[in-house]
Amino acid sequence: MAEIKIEKKKPVWPWIVVVLLISAIVYYIFLRDNETQTDNSTQIENTTSTDNTTN
Repeated sequence: MAEIKIEKKKPVWPWIVVVLLISAIVYYIFLRDNETQTDNSTQIENTTSTDNTTN
C-alpha cells in the first residue's frame, strides 16, 4: 500500500497578529502625526504694546 502524507495546516492567527501590529504602527506613524499637527497649531497673539505715556 502507498503512504499518503498528510500535512497539518499551519495556524493563521500569527499572521493576523502580524498584520494588526503593522497596521497599528502605520496608523501611529502617519495618521497620528496629522492629528497632532492640527491640534497643536500655534496661535500668534497680538503682542504690540501701546504706550499711553505722554510727554
